[in-house]
Amino acid sequence: MRKPVREISGVMAVMPVANVNTDAIIPSVWLRTATADMGKGLFGGQRYDDEGNEKPDFVLNRPPFRETKILLADENFGCGSSREAAVWALVEFGIGCVLAPSFADIFYENAFRNSLVAGVIDQATYQALKATVEAHEGSPDFRIDLASASVVTPAGEVHGFRIPASRVEALMRGDDEIAMTLQHQPAIEAHYAAAKAGSDWLFPATLQRSAGS
Repeated sequence: MRKPVREISGVMAVMPVANVNTDAIIPSVWLRTATADMGKGLFGGQRYDDEGNEKPDFVLNRPPFRETKILLADENFGCGSSREAAVWALVEFGIGCVLAPSFADIFYENAFRNSLVAGVIDQATYQALKATVEAHEGSPDFRIDLASASVVTPAGEVHGFRIPASRVEALMRGDDEIAMTLQHQPAIEAHYAAAKAGSDWLFPATLQRSAGS
């Protein structure tokens, strides 16, 4: 079980670039040890210069956005390699939700496995939210309401995003992949019983003892 997610409130930052890949999200240099600070390494290639000093013009280095909780991204966010550490870096930095017009498939699945809300928005919503962030720079009053799949701006405007209902339920309950599977245990057991009744030869005694133990 994980900590349930129902609302995420705080600062929203914008990454106005399409096709942000996982190597940009967490460069491989930050993956060389098991104790690396993933949050510090988030967008490390853009946040730091060659000497490791912060670049003051990068959005997450600017004071209002050091506490970013919601990231607004452009199309195909999380493309490239399948590294799950890209999601870990976002979560360890403190980001609980990424909104984008589209996500790379593997990143999208990895997000939900780590309780990162990945909400799909259309381009019109992306542009509207981008303008709102610029108008309310650094405001901590953006709010993600998972139950209604919506984002509320500091001015009270409400924009919807798309997210599978099953993912919403799992996030709000705090279910991991095993817990999600166990939700279907009666159907699994019924299927097993029906299959065994029709093809008993497929279920040797050792397997039956294991299943019943």
